[in-house]
Amino acid sequence: MGLRNTLVVMALLLSGAASLESQAFFNETGDLPCHFPNSQNLSLDKLVIFWQDQDKLVLYELYRGQEKPHNVHPKYIGRTSFDQDSWTLRLHNVQIKDKGLYQCFIHYKGPQGLVPIHQMSSDLSVLANFSQPEINLISNQTENSNIINLTCSSTQGYPEPQRMYILLKTKNSTTEHDTVMKKSQNNITELYNVSISMSLSIPPETNVSIFCVLQLKPTKTLLFSPPCNIETIKVEGKESEQTEKRAELQEPERSDEAQCDINISKTASGDKSATHF
Repeated sequence: MGLRNTLVVMALLLSGAASLESQAFFNETGDLPCHFPNSQNLSLDKLVIFWQDQDKLVLYELYRGQEKPHNVHPKYIGRTSFDQDSWTLRLHNVQIKDKGLYQCFIHYKGPQGLVPIHQMSSDLSVLANFSQPEINLISNQTENSNIINLTCSSTQGYPEPQRMYILLKTKNSTTEHDTVMKKSQNNITELYNVSISMSLSIPPETNVSIFCVLQLKPTKTLLFSPPCNIETIKVEGKESEQTEKRAELQEPERSDEAQCDINISKTASGDKSATHF
């Protein structure tokens, strides 16, 4: 089959052009592949190649081997690079607003003008990693010291997470505590900050660990905070006052250590207790 007939057949096949999913991380580089087989071994000086977004704005154009930056939309200037070996356009400094559908087009430049010979669509999704959830304790002002008040927060992520909750673990049980997740979105970056606030009743077990858990979309990956460890110390009489003075909040030096240590001192009769952060 001659080159002319081959190009005609390739043009007719464009109606069934393939599309694929592509993924990039915020502020990093995303790939927009074209997957051109080039079975005829056509040189770049015979081709016109360009990419456009879902608004028909041009990201990059290569006209017979020469880049044409004057045809590129200003928001993409200096943000792309073309890998000739893999027929892939790389989009740099990816932002949340860059998510969406992109198309690459390849035309053969012959004596009778441009002949479309290849086309591919890429649906780009953009992710941003949320920070590790962080528990913050609010000083307890009530007499009922087995109640602790806390907040948990995670920042600078995308897309919006599915849920945030508290996990309370004892030696014999694990329980989830749900509440309303508050969220805010930056108008410029479109990144999310999320948080929850909760009051928890601490069970009578000697040792309790509290975790804050962030469940992400769409992977359902779970992000855990460092544990907040609670130890109940039973004392008698005047010893209780001395124990209360020793109990204090200990901040971790590393992110993988316990985020907080709380000592709850209780009298042996159980009628009085004190919590120290």
